[in-house]
Amino acid sequence: MSRVQLALNVKDLDESIAFYTKLFQTPPAKVRADYANFAIADPPLKLVLFANAGEPGSLNHIGVEVGSAEDVAAVIARTQETGMDQRVQENVTCCFAVQDKTWVKGPENDWEFYTVLADAPSLSCGTDDPCCPADA
Repeated sequence: MSRVQLALNVKDLDESIAFYTKLFQTPPAKVRADYANFAIADPPLKLVLFANAGEPGSLNHIGVEVGSAEDVAAVIARTQETGMDQRVQENVTCCFAVQDKTWVKGPENDWEFYTVLADAPSLSCGTDDPCCPADA
């Protein structure tokens, strides 16, 4: 199973959670300080909200959640074959989850392809990880 991920910067997390819960008729899958994510079945979407992370209403990052580490490895192999620039990260903690991922460099935006390996108790972003707020 794969689904597009859309991560947004929001001003008021509680207000945004209420809005997206109503809009997609799905409660958040995870809520933490200044962070929430929704695993929406219809349409298949992983919606991530970051409060206090950037200009409210702006795009934080885009990605694709895939089903397994093998799926991430397949993306890595395919993008290597086509000569695309990417940054591979294995077993990293980001966005309250342990993940395997790759960031594929696009002309305007990088695309994150990732799988969640386990839950994590903290945001714990690396200093150069585009999916996390600069002050995390």
